[in-house]
Amino acid sequence: MKWNSFYQDSKVLTIVTLGALLNAAALNIFLIPAKVLSGGVTGIAQLLSTLLEQTPMHVGTGILLLLFNIPVAYVGWIKVGHRFTFYSAISVLLTTLFMEFIPVHPLTEDILLNAVFGGVVQSVGVGITLKFGASTGGMDIIAMILSRVKDRPFGFYMFALNAVIILSAGFLFGWRRALYTLLELYVATRIVDAIHTSYVKLTAWVVTDKAEELQKAIYAHLERGITRIPSKGGFTGRDRDTLMIVITRYELYELRRIIQSIDPFAFTNIVETIAVFGLFRKERKLK
Repeated sequence: MKWNSFYQDSKVLTIVTLGALLNAAALNIFLIPAKVLSGGVTGIAQLLSTLLEQTPMHVGTGILLLLFNIPVAYVGWIKVGHRFTFYSAISVLLTTLFMEFIPVHPLTEDILLNAVFGGVVQSVGVGITLKFGASTGGMDIIAMILSRVKDRPFGFYMFALNAVIILSAGFLFGWRRALYTLLELYVATRIVDAIHTSYVKLTAWVVTDKAEELQKAIYAHLERGITRIPSKGGFTGRDRDTLMIVITRYELYELRRIIQSIDPFAFTNIVETIAVFGLFRKERKLK
């Protein structure tokens, strides 16, 4: 069990490192030289770094990205959970480190190519990081906090923030570059959705012989309610239980890890959830 846990942690750390490298490369090679902004907290860091370029207080995008994520990580550590926040903090630290070593030098002067390939490279890094149960920090942690505190529509906040970034790009760099920023955001969103999932909420149906153990393990790690349904195997006729749980896309890796550790023979079906009405979070823990 210890070896399996070490292997899983090593795999996640490797993916987080690769994702941070891709994120840093996208920023320093494609987006920053072309003055095309990214989305979320990274875009804010780019924007502020650009505004400070003409002042004695100029600070690089990587350092600002790290500074902005410190309070977010602190709240995430308390509200979200240690594992997700820990790996997300490592991702931000590594991104900042890689940005210090990767020169800010474009491969091409074509703004369109920089916007498209910057979005592609960055989103691959973000997508694989999310797929393995971590994030690149910033808005992903904020999304988790909002979903834990109250089931709020996170998409509105993300849309509003990116709208401010696009408008700022238009006023600072011209509306041509603002449109390229919009293109980068579109490309990045589509690829992250393709690698991970486009839906913020997912429903897991878990058919298992170890419902009691699995239910307690899920309650111990995830702030989600569970519906337990008696089931019977169609072929074997054996009595089993089906657990239904609605999760966010950030919790998918953790749920998979829990199921594999308790009942590796459980049948799990993950379906996309358009909307949730009623209770979404766990009301109480098992006694």
